[in-house]
Parts: sequence; C-alpha cells; structure tokens
Amino acid sequence: MAQRTGFPKGVAAFAGIYLLGFGGTAVVQRNGEFIFYLGVMRVLVGMVYGVHRRVGFSGLVLWLLAVWGLLHMAGGTVPIPMSVAETENETAVLYSLRPWAWLPRYDQVTHAFGFFSATVACGEALLAATRPGRVGVGFACACGLMGVGFGALNEVVEFIAVLTLPDTNVGGYVNTGWDLVSNTVGASLGALVVAARGGGPAAGRAP
Repeated sequence: MAQRTGFPKGVAAFAGIYLLGFGGTAVVQRNGEFIFYLGVMRVLVGMVYGVHRRVGFSGLVLWLLAVWGLLHMAGGTVPIPMSVAETENETAVLYSLRPWAWLPRYDQVTHAFGFFSATVACGEALLAATRPGRVGVGFACACGLMGVGFGALNEVVEFIAVLTLPDTNVGGYVNTGWDLVSNTVGASLGALVVAARGGGPAAGRAP
C-alpha cells in the first residue's frame, strides 16, 4: 500500500517562511518576474507534496528541494553591488553575482544544485514506482535524463516569462546555454548519488 505522509514540520516551516518573506519582497519591489515565479513555486510545492504522499521522499530529498527553493527566491530579489554583478540590467540581484571572472555565476550554481536535487528526488520516486531488483547504471542514467528533462522544462518556463513580462533578468541565448550546461552537470552528479545510494530509503520499503 502506498505510503501517505505530509512534509516534516521543519521543512514546511523553513519553506513557508522564505516563500512569504521573498514573496513579499517581490511584491514591494514590484518585481513582476518573481511574482510570476512565486506562482510557479506554489504549483511545484503542490506537485512535490503530491508525489511525496505517494512515495515518501527521504528527509535528504525534501531538504535539498527546500534549499533549492530558497536559493531561487533569494537569487531574484536580493540586491547586490554592480561591482560584483554580471548583468545587462540597471539593477543587480544575487542571480547576477560573479565576484571573479573564473567563477560560475550564482545563477549557474543554483541551476546545478537544483537539478542535482531534482535527479536525486527522481531516483527515490522511480525506485518506489518500479521496485527494480537492483539499482545499476541504467537506472541511474534514467534518473539523470529525468533531471535533464526537468531542466529543459525550467528553460521553457523562463522563456514564457520573457514572452509575457516586460522586464526580466533571464538573459539571452548564451545564458540559456549555460543554464542547460549547469542543469546537465547537476543532473549527472545527481545520477552518481542515486547509484551510490542504491536509490535511497525507498529501497527498503514495501510497495
């Protein structure tokens, strides 16, 4: 019988606080892009909750996803000095942070971390759904490809924001390319973790 459970109180409180805080900041700043993303976040939280009730994500996965949400919401609302920003806009936010030219931008690190987290979550969900005899290279690669697919879907959401909002901090074609590279790096690392964990705690649960 499928496991049904709610979010741990700590995770729920953590996510609720930053969503309220950064959501309110976006409204005060009249930041249309992140008001849009706040709506997207609410949909994603609902989707994660629905899957979690079916498969029972581990605490590790739930905290990874919660921290990813924090990094994302902070990235679009926290202002930084132009001296450490790489942006074409008149204002700079954390997503534009690149203190040194040889470092990746905050945006790219967040993408890599986010789709690393998504891939580990896919590993637990797929394991609960399929109950394979063992978790091998093929299973881990499938989870990595799922993570890459979610990364591509993220770029579609960003494209919708560009088409529908008058001013965004999404960036152009080169930025999209680096986003996809970062998503792939994160998903690949996530696939390695899936293989190393044997899928995660769901491996020991009864279907």
